[in-house]
Amino acid sequence: MSQQPLWTTEALARAMGGRLTGKPAATIADISIDTRTLEAGEAYVAIRGHAHDGHAFVQGALDKGAAVAIVSEEWAQGAPPGAYLIVADPLKALEKAGVVARARTAAKIVAVTGSIGKTSTKEALAHVLAREGRTHAPPKSFNNHIGVPLTLARMPAASQFGVFEIGMNHAGEITPLTRMVKPDIAVITTIEAVHIENLGTIEAIADAKAEIFAGVEHGGAAVLPRDTRHFDRLARAARAAGIDTIVSFGEHEEADVRLLRLVLSANCSTVSARVMGTEVTYKIGSPGKHLAMNSLAVLAAAKLAGADLAVAALALGETRAVAGRGERSQRRLGAGSFTLLDESYNANPVSLRAAISVLATTPKAASGRRLAVLGDMLELGSEGAALHAAVAEPLNKAGIDLVFCSGPLMENLWKALPAHRRGAYAATAAELEPLVIRALKAGDVVMVKGSRGSRMAPLVETLKAKFPAIAPDEQQGAA
Repeated sequence: MSQQPLWTTEALARAMGGRLTGKPAATIADISIDTRTLEAGEAYVAIRGHAHDGHAFVQGALDKGAAVAIVSEEWAQGAPPGAYLIVADPLKALEKAGVVARARTAAKIVAVTGSIGKTSTKEALAHVLAREGRTHAPPKSFNNHIGVPLTLARMPAASQFGVFEIGMNHAGEITPLTRMVKPDIAVITTIEAVHIENLGTIEAIADAKAEIFAGVEHGGAAVLPRDTRHFDRLARAARAAGIDTIVSFGEHEEADVRLLRLVLSANCSTVSARVMGTEVTYKIGSPGKHLAMNSLAVLAAAKLAGADLAVAALALGETRAVAGRGERSQRRLGAGSFTLLDESYNANPVSLRAAISVLATTPKAASGRRLAVLGDMLELGSEGAALHAAVAEPLNKAGIDLVFCSGPLMENLWKALPAHRRGAYAATAAELEPLVIRALKAGDVVMVKGSRGSRMAPLVETLKAKFPAIAPDEQQGAA
């Protein structure tokens, strides 16, 4: 939370085009849409969503000390007296506040999209830029029609850098978000067959991701993956949007930011790269080639944003994988322990192969095994069954000891596995959970991954709750 008020209440009312009633606080420390995490002094925005109407929690927000509650005109007509900012539509009002917040800052803004690696790239870039100055970024994957305007509205006017993540499931979703964010630098991490069920072809996916260029400020830049076969398509789209500065990254010999050498180890990666003519060698605080490739995009964007390249490269060594995206922890099991790799946030064929590669190189005890616990990968369209069955190949090649599967699509993988790799199959993650727990042994390494809809994250939470974490200074010899 900023030491200076994020907004004065009067300024937020003007930005949102609403009117104040009751006795709201004079200033607003932050903006929240969730009363579970709201703190005193924050404004609460009552958004009507698919599952819940935020207006049902207005009184709870005020009871917790909210500075003001942003509510709809319709709801306010029958509401008890309170400290309200009354608007036509709270979500539209939040969008207006986001637009004003963007206009009032001189921050250099980077927006990140792509089929894979958006959040980890956003996190790493925010960490790197924070070494240079005051940096604003969302604390989670706030990349949709609510999260993006919320992140914008929460951006302090004095920010020097802003990092935003923009996602999509369908064509047309990125355009209005990038026009709100107005990035100076647009980053596309990669193009893969994710959401192909909704978009039909991978070319359509590339075009949907290229919508991010529509909002790029005059004189801005695009950072594009050189190794994808869609690079030329993306570059054409960037130029058509008026972007003259295009920086590519990857292993391709023509990449502006080129990977020269990569050494993968158990807990980190060492990268040598040529960044727009300057050779640098640095470490990343998490293993995996996919993270090393993302780091090239991070350095490209950081340099374009005016950051010191040496400082940025050094800062990458401090980055760590976050919960749901490769977070690693040691969990106590009897007199020993096992290693948990949490990849439960989402999954697609490419990211699953990357996670299997990391699992294969994660150290285990001499008596331990490597276990993959997998839920369905969704939105793959008519190829879903075949793509799941095909995962048997990288699992076999990596020598993964046991595979646990849940969901109707993962049944295709289960049937394709040799008998000695079959751990257990269940229709749902909840039914698979006790089977995994029963199978665990000290010294094992366990990787959990699946699309959000496959509900693998609750399985991870159960493992974390049942098996306490071991502090780093206790881990030596724990297994």
